[in-house]
Amino acid sequence: MTRSAGGVSLPAAALRNKLSLSECAYLLLSFCLSGAKKASPGKRMRHLKLLTHVVEVARTGSIRRAAELLNLTPSAMNRRIQDLEAEIGTPLFERRPRGVKLTTAGEMFVRYARSQIADADRMKSQVEDLRGLRRGPIQIACSQALALDFLALRVAAFQKKHPKVVFDLKVMDHERAMAALAAYDVDLALVHRPTMWPSLRVINSVPQRLVVVMKADHPLAAKKVLRLSDCVEYPAALPDRTLSGRQILDEVTTRRDLRLNMLAESNSFEMLRGLVFHCDLISFQIEIGAPNGTLGMGLIGRPIDTRDVPTADLVLCQLRGRTLPVAAATFAEILTKSLNEIRPAA
Repeated sequence: MTRSAGGVSLPAAALRNKLSLSECAYLLLSFCLSGAKKASPGKRMRHLKLLTHVVEVARTGSIRRAAELLNLTPSAMNRRIQDLEAEIGTPLFERRPRGVKLTTAGEMFVRYARSQIADADRMKSQVEDLRGLRRGPIQIACSQALALDFLALRVAAFQKKHPKVVFDLKVMDHERAMAALAAYDVDLALVHRPTMWPSLRVINSVPQRLVVVMKADHPLAAKKVLRLSDCVEYPAALPDRTLSGRQILDEVTTRRDLRLNMLAESNSFEMLRGLVFHCDLISFQIEIGAPNGTLGMGLIGRPIDTRDVPTADLVLCQLRGRTLPVAAATFAEILTKSLNEIRPAA
């Protein structure tokens, strides 16, 4: 009596798991070759997933434990193994009261499975190398407001998936960032209120309000939204005039004949935060860089009413006509999605 597996007739002994090594080899080779020829790309990926399941059951010696690690129910895991055994025509595992043990055929199949998984991983690595996602570098010029939180978080998430990618991150004011982009020193620029040139291609932009940064117990913290006139009487540490936030403030205060009580200024947002914390001053920042409570120091931000200070765009851009390296283009897509998520509701 014979039974077919993968289109190959096998001895009846296979069903009783009494195979010689040559029969096992013939059986498994026939199964693998027939599966490889017939499978569509989607089925081949499912095939690899099933191989991973078999290897994990063999490693743990338990269908239940393997199912837990792979987020499956034990019954679903057992059913998949049984379906595979039925397709091959022989048991891969000997079921015991306390777990499972590989049969002779199972040992051969696991060796095959591990080699296929390793080949797939190697192929994926080679494809990523070709796509540039393992080499980089990704060169970005950014405003200081992006450095501490927003951009650092996206870099961290990207490197978890592509740990060998190198980032070259240059924190610059918007004029220097645009110059670096034009000189091909960076692939991307993510800056607040840049000077728009015809040679620039805007990938994405989102409006940003100006925010007052203060200690959580500051008198102004009681208000959810501030008028600029509310800030005049309190001592302030201001960004210097190379930074876009200060330029906006100067334009507005000059037009409205307001005078901020400036006790310090700096081109470093880290320094400004330190002055806010230690000297109980207020400072100003665009909202994407304002303290959100997760970075310590007990600082908060309160937006200024847009009737007083209009929004200005945070812009992600590249040189027009330039084809970005694949790693940079992939990261630009991530930044675009992230900026869309913070876009204010219309």
